Amino acid sequence: MSIYIYSGGEKLVGKSGVGQAIRQQRECLRRSGIPTTDHWTRDAAAVHVNTILPDSVLAALGARLRGRKVVWYGHSTMEDFRSSFRGSDALAPLFRRWITFCYGLGDVVLTPTDYSRHLLVGYGLTKPVYSLSNGVDTGFFRPDPSGRARERFRTRWGLGPEERTVVSVGHTIARKGLPEFLDLARSLPDVRFLWFGWTSPKLIPPEITRAMDCAPANVLFPGFVDREALREAYQGADVFAFLSHEETEGIVVLEALACGIPAVLRDIPVYDGWLTHGENVYKASNHDEFLQTVSGLLAGTLPDLTAGGLAVAESRSLEQVGRELREIYRRERILPPLPAALPQKQAKA
Repeated sequence: MSIYIYSGGEKLVGKSGVGQAIRQQRECLRRSGIPTTDHWTRDAAAVHVNTILPDSVLAALGARLRGRKVVWYGHSTMEDFRSSFRGSDALAPLFRRWITFCYGLGDVVLTPTDYSRHLLVGYGLTKPVYSLSNGVDTGFFRPDPSGRARERFRTRWGLGPEERTVVSVGHTIARKGLPEFLDLARSLPDVRFLWFGWTSPKLIPPEITRAMDCAPANVLFPGFVDREALREAYQGADVFAFLSHEETEGIVVLEALACGIPAVLRDIPVYDGWLTHGENVYKASNHDEFLQTVSGLLAGTLPDLTAGGLAVAESRSLEQVGRELREIYRRERILPPLPAALPQKQAKA
């Protein structure tokens, strides 16, 4: 038995969290001993669909004609579509109807958190909806006690050896908190701020373009970087500040926690139940709170929560996600059930 990972649209989403999730699904299944394929094969029991493009609908319908199961990953919600690209606010209600139609074609819908599951169920989906983390490769994203990554990070981006640094990762859009990140940089002119991520200028609203053009001198936009350079940034910077207003999980949060960097996040519902303020991350709700927390982390006056963050990352490792995915397959009869345990013979007296 194998699982067909449908790759239509992967080139379009390759630099986003959805692209990362697709790559991690392949690895989760490999580590769970389940082969994957990039096309229909005779032994393909199901297809994973990750995007909501028209070709994905055709892939799902093709699976139905073959009598195979459709596992649709609910990476997107109306809530996280808003405040993203040009015209997204006006299109949000139509977007909700479209994704509800798409997800409804799945025999099973998987979404990263209980929060996003609650949203999708609220859209009226009647198919089984499970919350299953996208996971994080804790073998790759890990702390660097040697300090060499910190040196490489500073050399790569022209930073002084003792210069304090704050990093964030994501599309250059309002929903990810870019304007507030720039305000934070203005309040800490002696700290270097780096935003990793790229969005096509054709999709960025004019106000975001202007904000980036007027960014303070202590802000650097490295753009999209490969996973090695991103890991180096997590391992080498002083604080990870993620000011996003809406997420379905936040793969970059898991990556940062796995690398052991102190993290401060916006206090939004998606983190409820698995990320706790003062235990594994710090949370903030407004500029003053972010400023106070980031300043405290840089000064070393706040408790170190990185051990708690590492524990969260380990609980969502690719191995753990793979085990949970196998269980969902069995529950939904994509995999055969485990054989019943044979009765043990009575030991002789």
